[in-house]
Parts: sequence; structure tokens; C-alpha cells
Amino acid sequence: MRGHDHKLPESKSLVRLALYQPDIPQNAAALMRLGACMGVAVELIKPCGFVLGERRFRRAGMDYLEAVELTCHSSWEAFEAWRHQESGEAPRLLLLTTKSDTPYCDFTFHPDDILLVGRESAGVPDQVREVTNAALRVPMEEGMRSLNVALAAAMALGEGLRQTVQFSKERP
Repeated sequence: MRGHDHKLPESKSLVRLALYQPDIPQNAAALMRLGACMGVAVELIKPCGFVLGERRFRRAGMDYLEAVELTCHSSWEAFEAWRHQESGEAPRLLLLTTKSDTPYCDFTFHPDDILLVGRESAGVPDQVREVTNAALRVPMEEGMRSLNVALAAAMALGEGLRQTVQFSKERP
């Protein structure tokens, strides 16, 4: 794990996954496992609603947690400072939310996008939503509220990797 004061590292994949103040350890670990398996760096924006090393977290992440390229940011402000640190334009921040009219499968991803998921209990506050470049949703059957955050992220992340030819077997 790295602190928030680093330069953008070279990743296996340019697309990144960001977790905004996760509050369920099993979901956070599943998202980190997703990042490890897909070769996608994970940005964890604190505070978390749990201790990163707790048993439920370790059990859900299994031995994949050691393989994930994980950076912890002490706050939303620290994450934003990190995102804007490079010269030129900051990577786009794409919010995955049920409060959007844009299906992720109808969206055009860029190779350096950051897919942001909010807290399971409350999503993201307005100040976060306001700085995102796009809000995306997973299309669902009428009357269904939401998918598990890790499942929704896997679907959108997979589409982003497919569109930008960043799946492991497609990389040079």
C-alpha cells in the first residue's frame, strides 16, 4: 500500500478503480480482488468504515490482496490533489451510481479513466458528484434498487477494459 503523496505509478492497466470511503469490508476486499485479477490499480479514499486488516476484509480478499496495486488516500481532498498532480489534464472521474440516466454500456471509455464507486450505505456526497466527469449506471429490471457495488463495478470495469483494449490477453 502506498500513501497519497506519490506520483502516478506505471500500472499494468491505465484504467483505475477508486473506492470512496467504503463501509463494508467484504465489498472493499472483493473490489481489491477484482483490481488484482484484472491488473487494475485501486485507489482507496479514506476514511473507511472498518480496519483494513480486519478478519472479514482478509477473508473476502484472500491472498489476492497482496497482488493488488493499492494506494490509500487520507481524504477526498488528498485524492483530488493526487489526481490533478500531473501536468496536463487530470484523468476523467466516472461515478458509478443508480442516480444516472447513462448506462455504462452506452458510454465511451478512455484508457486513463478512473471508475469511482461510493459508500455502500450512502453513495457519494454532492461535492464529490459535482466534480465527476460522468455518472454511469448499470441497467436493471424495473423495480430493482441496486446491485452489490462489487458486481456493478466489475460489469462497468469490464466494459471499460474491453473498449480500451486493456484486458490482459489483449495487451502487447
